[in-house]
Amino acid sequence: MTSDALVYLASALPALSETFVYNELFALRARGGRVLAASVHRPAAGLGDPRLEVLAAESIPVYGAGVWRLLRDAAVEGACQGPRALGTLGLALRDLVCARDVRGVRRLKILWQALAALALARRLRARGVRHLHAHMAHVPTTLAMYAARQLGVTFSFTGHANDLFPQRALLAEKLRRAAFTACISHWHRAFYREVVTALPDERLPLVRCGVEVPSSAATPGRRPRLEVLAVGRLVPKKGFDVLLRAIAQLVAAGCDLTCRIVGGGPEDGALRRLADALALRDRVSFDGPQPHMAVQAAVRAADLFVLPCRIDSAGDRDGIPVVLMEALAAGVPVVAGDLPAIRELIRHEDTGLLTVPGDVAAVATALRRLYDDRDLLRALATRGRAWVAEEFERDVNITRLCTAFAQHTAVQNVCQVSTGLRHGDEGSGRYPTT
Repeated sequence: MTSDALVYLASALPALSETFVYNELFALRARGGRVLAASVHRPAAGLGDPRLEVLAAESIPVYGAGVWRLLRDAAVEGACQGPRALGTLGLALRDLVCARDVRGVRRLKILWQALAALALARRLRARGVRHLHAHMAHVPTTLAMYAARQLGVTFSFTGHANDLFPQRALLAEKLRRAAFTACISHWHRAFYREVVTALPDERLPLVRCGVEVPSSAATPGRRPRLEVLAVGRLVPKKGFDVLLRAIAQLVAAGCDLTCRIVGGGPEDGALRRLADALALRDRVSFDGPQPHMAVQAAVRAADLFVLPCRIDSAGDRDGIPVVLMEALAAGVPVVAGDLPAIRELIRHEDTGLLTVPGDVAAVATALRRLYDDRDLLRALATRGRAWVAEEFERDVNITRLCTAFAQHTAVQNVCQVSTGLRHGDEGSGRYPTT
């Protein structure tokens, strides 16, 4: 007999940047869960890991299968499940009219997404699916919500950053209808309560985007030259322009340092021009997007990881970037912009240094401190690594997630939860000591 299945749905699964989604899926499978992958858009290929090639091949498509197949499967679902399909489309129509966080033409997209959800439901119907979990609170969760309604099962989701701010859609409806909403930070839990005030803690479990902590730590700060690394999408909220200006100040002051920027995005050309204008061509390299394994190698080779995050003009901001956790887990100290959720990872002067968002002088001052004081640099790295191992380690958070699935869904034995968490620790921020 086929066991109950849990579906993981993301914008692209796998994707180059959203490593936390497929790592979570693999971890659930390792616990014994039957976890299927579904991808809104075409999965990324050529990610340098055979497991990801297999995952891309097996991932159930939504839009990636083509418009005509989508319409065909939605029509078949409607013909075979007429009353239920009408109910799903009716709910979407009501959402389209009543949504308070969707504007203009984007309202019409809700109906298209409902049709896509009917097609997804048709593709999942024979697979024993009992629950859908989406990463990203915008389109993936919209599809999961309507597909779950069509299949008569439950759904849940994890929100992050862009999906909660400029791309927000139907967030209040999703929070009310979800079996639970996984919160990557205490700040996210408070934010969700600003949207829907009556949600209890058990519907908002704390589940970090957990990372693996390597068995050995890097050894930063051993050379006179300081090698700085920054990784992220080249967009305004990451603050890479602030980093370049801070690097220029330190170089002008005689500091021997280099900066490597890994990632791609719309600001690529502007940042390269800024680096040239600041005469940093010999000090800064732009390496473009890299596979996860290459990013991990770059992290371990760095002396300092810097991500001067800020809130951009559209209100977009970071949650807790996974790459910050990965840097600390590797034993590399971190300097980051002082945003509410990031404070849960980087405790200023303890597990890293925080800087005023957008403040070039503040970033330059933090870098100069660590350039001059290598003992402080290594102490921050040691304490940061210990904090990640305690609170952000993958297995700890997979246990929290398994507990949420067991408590709020009908999926049987989706994963084992007995790894040592004491009762009451699931969202407390404590790590088991026994």
